[in-house]
Amino acid sequence: MAHHRGPLHLLLTLVFILFLAFLYGPTLTIGILSFQGPDGGLTFPMNGLSLHWYANLFEKQQVGDFGGSLSRSLLLGLSVMVCTVAFSLLAGLAYRRRFRGDSAIFYLTLISLILPSILISLGIGILFDQLGIAPHWYGSAFGAHLTWTLPFGLLIMFAVFNRFNKVYEAAATDMGASRWQTFWLVVLPLILPSLIGVGLLGFTLSYDEFARTLMTSGSFNTLPLEIYGMTTNVTTPVLYALGTFTTAVSFLLIGLALLSMRLLTRRKRRQPPIEAPADEPVNY
Repeated sequence: MAHHRGPLHLLLTLVFILFLAFLYGPTLTIGILSFQGPDGGLTFPMNGLSLHWYANLFEKQQVGDFGGSLSRSLLLGLSVMVCTVAFSLLAGLAYRRRFRGDSAIFYLTLISLILPSILISLGIGILFDQLGIAPHWYGSAFGAHLTWTLPFGLLIMFAVFNRFNKVYEAAATDMGASRWQTFWLVVLPLILPSLIGVGLLGFTLSYDEFARTLMTSGSFNTLPLEIYGMTTNVTTPVLYALGTFTTAVSFLLIGLALLSMRLLTRRKRRQPPIEAPADEPVNY
């Protein structure tokens, strides 16, 4: 029997479509305008169709340093990603057991999520200035970004280990595995999809971070700072090409992460079940 959808469902569908248009419409508009011809401007109607402004990105600009800022943001994001994954994993393992001062460390970690980002950036900048150390994107900005990514990674790993079934570890121990073998062969494969998610989150948060980089990057801009500076000087669609290119890079990373998780899931399904040794009885 066919189910007739009422007017409320149609109204909610229309609201959802309008929400999607509001959310992705500006990005889609910028993407379309980035394909303007060489004589095109920043608004419609389009004057030709070409990849001129994308090619212009990799040429020497009169204003801005796209290539340098992109490479700095990529290196910074990858460094933050590696440290976020490593520290979040180690902290998640450590918090599986109670230890002295665990609550204080946990709440101190979460404070950085509550404080305004610009205050953290200002505080780190002042600290480096008082110590006589020049701020750099690979030093002070790196630390500022970790104050943003580590709490999220820590919360994710807490959720992962709270739902982790310790029976797998006990079974590996009963079969003679050492602690390192249990972690490497049992625990790590099970939590690897979550670690990929933590790494992706850490990279994207660092790659797009503006406020915590503003006063800690020193004399060399990262990509968000470069884009902000270009908005006040660049009056050609090269700015739209830059925004579209960076958005495509973000979607590419998300796609690679999802593909990695899918491949890991298929690999687990294809692995044969672990059998007990022949000389040992199996208790049911």
